[in-house]
Amino acid sequence: MSASGREPDSFAAMLARVQEFHDKHRFRETGGEDLAYRVALMTEELGEISACVTKGKGTGELAEECADLFILLLGTAIAADFDLETAFWNKMERLMQRQARMVDGRIRVSEFRETD
Repeated sequence: MSASGREPDSFAAMLARVQEFHDKHRFRETGGEDLAYRVALMTEELGEISACVTKGKGTGELAEECADLFILLLGTAIAADFDLETAFWNKMERLMQRQARMVDGRIRVSEFRETD
């Protein structure tokens, strides 16, 4: 741990801390790692993020709600047993190859098909 009492800033440390949280509350044994349940929780958190933005709440509240969603994403990787760090870097590599397009006055970076 660092002098502030927090884990070092690394993906592995964050993932380990979320694993510790899952273990502490026995998520695997008590339904907390059920993927449909986790999707519902992530949807709820996304709604809270939306409320922060649409209701003009401060960045502190927005940051907290984003952290909640990030923790749920890390936990979902644990629950589904996939390597989120590798998935992130693989996806970023593909995203960096995409072209941008303006759609309804806003930038979009997507896999556009010829019919789009």
